[in-house]
Amino acid sequence: MMKLHWSPKSPYVRKVMIVAQETGQLDTFEKVRSVAAMLKPNEALMRDNPLSKIPTLVLDDGSTLFDSVVICEYLNDRAGGTFFPTGDAKWPALRWQALGDGMLDAEILWRNERERSDASRSDVLIAAFETKTIAALALLDGEAEALASTPFAIGHVAVACALGYLDFRFDAFGWRARAPKLAAWFATVEARDSYRDTSPDLGE
Repeated sequence: MMKLHWSPKSPYVRKVMIVAQETGQLDTFEKVRSVAAMLKPNEALMRDNPLSKIPTLVLDDGSTLFDSVVICEYLNDRAGGTFFPTGDAKWPALRWQALGDGMLDAEILWRNERERSDASRSDVLIAAFETKTIAALALLDGEAEALASTPFAIGHVAVACALGYLDFRFDAFGWRARAPKLAAWFATVEARDSYRDTSPDLGE
């Protein structure tokens, strides 16, 4: 059986878990709880991923795949899924995935900076991450209709995970007031079993 280095609070792991559930593959791998702290490399995890990052998927033959982009595409292909469209639909899906992942990169760095002590925290960095997030939300709010009219695919998953991370770590930020059309689309994603079942609040 395959093995997934996993944490319930990682939004990148959440991407993988959503695709796995949507494609009927939750029972094809064992979840291994793995801590991937930025300042403390995990020796056990590094045996499978020298970058000490999650998600990391160990295949049946012992080879490994990382990161979420690669693992999601592998699971999709393995199941003959439609999360990575072809033709004209391919590029919007990959663009939304890049935007969602980029938002997550900024949000995680934003949170890390926010959690520093007053003496070492950079208000300039915090403001930069917030500015980028606001700009991304504005763009996505303008594309909410396109998101809603496009079949659920990897771009939708990535954007949803970025918005979910804002809910989880930045509740006071109130992103829905800044992007009401995006919030209306997101409500349809929140109703999906795969999204509800991967909530970080349900972490084991």
